[in-house]
Amino acid sequence: MLREAGLRVTRPRTAVLSAVHDHPHADTDSIISVVRRDYGDVSHQAVYDVLRALTDRGLVRRFQPTGSLARYEARAGDNHHHVVCRSCGAIADVDCAVGPAPCLTAADDAGFAIDEAEVIYWGLCPQCVRQRATGDGHLSIERRPHPRARETDTEIERGQS
Repeated sequence: MLREAGLRVTRPRTAVLSAVHDHPHADTDSIISVVRRDYGDVSHQAVYDVLRALTDRGLVRRFQPTGSLARYEARAGDNHHHVVCRSCGAIADVDCAVGPAPCLTAADDAGFAIDEAEVIYWGLCPQCVRQRATGDGHLSIERRPHPRARETDTEIERGQS
C-alpha cells in the first residue's frame, strides 16, 4: 500500500497506518499512544510527519468536527460523512444519503470546481439516547455546544475508537 502510493516502507509509516486502520476516527495523541504501545519509541514529530504524508497521498483522511481535535481514518477516497454524538463525542461513518454524490452539487458554487464536500451530522448516539430517555418515554435532549470529544487511552485499549 505504501509503495503503491510512492512512499518508502518505514517502521513509523507502517505503525501509524496500522494504528489508523485499527482505530478509526482517532486523534493524533491517541494514534501516538497506540504507536508507542505497539511499536516502541516513535517521536511526536515522526507521527505528525507520517500522518501528513499519508493524508497527502490519499491513504488516510483527516477531518475535524467543529470544537473537536482533528481525526484520522483509513476510509479515504469515497463519499462518506460522519455523525458525532453531542453528548459523548462518539463518531460513526455515514454513507452519502442519495445518488452518486448529491452533496457535491452546491446551489451556488461561486465559480469553484468543487470536488469534495464535508458533511458532519450532529445528534445523540444510541447509548446516550437510552441514557437520556425519561420515565415517560420522551427523550430529553439538551442542546449543547459541539463537544471537545477526545478518545482516552483507556477507550483505545478497550477497542472503542
